[in-house]
Amino acid sequence: MKKQVMIVGGGTGGWMTASYLRKALGERVDVTVLESPNIKTVGVGEATFSTIKLFFDFLGLSENDWMPSCNATYKLAIRFENWTSQGGHFYHPFQRYEQVEGYNLGEWWLKLKRGEEAFDYACFNTPAICDAKKSPRYFDGRVYDDKVQDIFTGEGAIAENKFLADHQVQYPYAYQFDAHLLARFLEGYGTARGVKQIHDEVMDVVLGEDGAIDHLVTRDNGNLRADLYVDCTGFRGLLINQALKEPFISFSESLLCDRAIALQVPVDIQSQGINPYTTATAMSSGWVWNIPLYGRVGTGYVYSSAFISPEDAEAEFRRHLGPASNGLTANHIRMRIGRSRNSWVKNCLAIGLSSGFVEPLESTGIFFIQHGIEELIHHFPHGMPDEESVRNYNRTVAECIDGVRHFLTLHYRASDRRDTEFWRATQNTSLPAELAERMSLWKRRLPNAKSINTSYHGFESYSYSVMLLGLNHQPEVNLPVLDFLDDRNALEAFRKVRRKSEHLVATLPSQYEYLSHIRAKAGVEDFEGPYWQVRRQQDLSMVAAG
Repeated sequence: MKKQVMIVGGGTGGWMTASYLRKALGERVDVTVLESPNIKTVGVGEATFSTIKLFFDFLGLSENDWMPSCNATYKLAIRFENWTSQGGHFYHPFQRYEQVEGYNLGEWWLKLKRGEEAFDYACFNTPAICDAKKSPRYFDGRVYDDKVQDIFTGEGAIAENKFLADHQVQYPYAYQFDAHLLARFLEGYGTARGVKQIHDEVMDVVLGEDGAIDHLVTRDNGNLRADLYVDCTGFRGLLINQALKEPFISFSESLLCDRAIALQVPVDIQSQGINPYTTATAMSSGWVWNIPLYGRVGTGYVYSSAFISPEDAEAEFRRHLGPASNGLTANHIRMRIGRSRNSWVKNCLAIGLSSGFVEPLESTGIFFIQHGIEELIHHFPHGMPDEESVRNYNRTVAECIDGVRHFLTLHYRASDRRDTEFWRATQNTSLPAELAERMSLWKRRLPNAKSINTSYHGFESYSYSVMLLGLNHQPEVNLPVLDFLDDRNALEAFRKVRRKSEHLVATLPSQYEYLSHIRAKAGVEDFEGPYWQVRRQQDLSMVAAG
């Protein structure tokens, strides 16, 4: 008999899970998505992490297949603005450091370029490409970073067995997309391949004598049973937390922000272009994200309710946005920051927000979904889930989320901002002993692969290095061994970075040009574009109001 998997909750998490399971397991498993027609998605997870390309490659989807339908754009980096006492900005790119004489350019920058040139512009090509609003791809599909051809030889060319064997391969860019449109796109993908869909409300979750879920009681379809239930009900945790009573572990002692205010702002991309990066701008009591899509910007203020009221936060947010926010309705969101103690309990497995969520500071929400799905495939049971596999799954997922928690805590603790009560309070948050010890070490040398959290959580040592350099938590002296090496190769490497940046800026198409190109190839008509559609609707509303 086929194994029955019931995914409770649609949205991005539900349909990513359904699509992936169907592709990975084929017709040997029946996959059903039970989603309520009355529950809206949270809508804060539109920027992604660089491993997301592997997800689409595994499904056999090229960028031309899905990006136009989801108003998707490329993301090469996160731009951090005003995170230090001096203000200004720096980029956290997906591009890695070049190595010279066995040491990365970040180490060489401390010796040769500190005070002369910003570290990110000196060490990477990405900042120049971002400033110029360029696409990471040429019109013929080539990626700007030649080295990735060692891994990817073309659109969707990675083999499925390699993907299953190594889901940690990184790519030099990620995506930004409309999460609702992606869910609908994957709904079409999944249902066309046999995923069943039920629109109904869960009225009750009935447990058996062993404490596992026996069946769901629905409003219109009666009792529904499955072998494995996947909880994609978001912050509610309907199955994992409410029904199975699995405790939720809060991260509030480390990460202070617990609320968000979100807006969708129309943008005239033809005249303004499209930024190939997400922006995180520090505010009085948190920070603002800016995620450029094709035709609009998704933006929101992540803040701590302990330091500012929702009304004052919205007022500060609108002042930050200026006239662009006029007439737009804000969505206030309560965020549950932390994770379920265990994401797999009995015959129920939580994926997405019901499993865990940290601040969207490094765009890890969808990364957590992808990681949870991949680990589910690695641990998928033959019959009933065995205790050792479940225990290993829970340990792997918990270590991933906890690792990201530590990395985000580093963002606040390494910053030298002290100008508001919130920013002063970030220096008194709980810091794990091992992270405190590492930060003390990183005052003397930059992080390497052996001195970061070694459990897989998506971030490599170069990311830690970039954040510390950008936040002014810099080693006071350069690495001593560099004083015994010849500087000439390093100086030439910096010159090569500069020359390549100039070449790429001169030859790459703009992101707007490239995305318009692939949308035209896909037959997606913009008409007047989302910007003008929204603005026209606002104008009509104003006329109607007199």
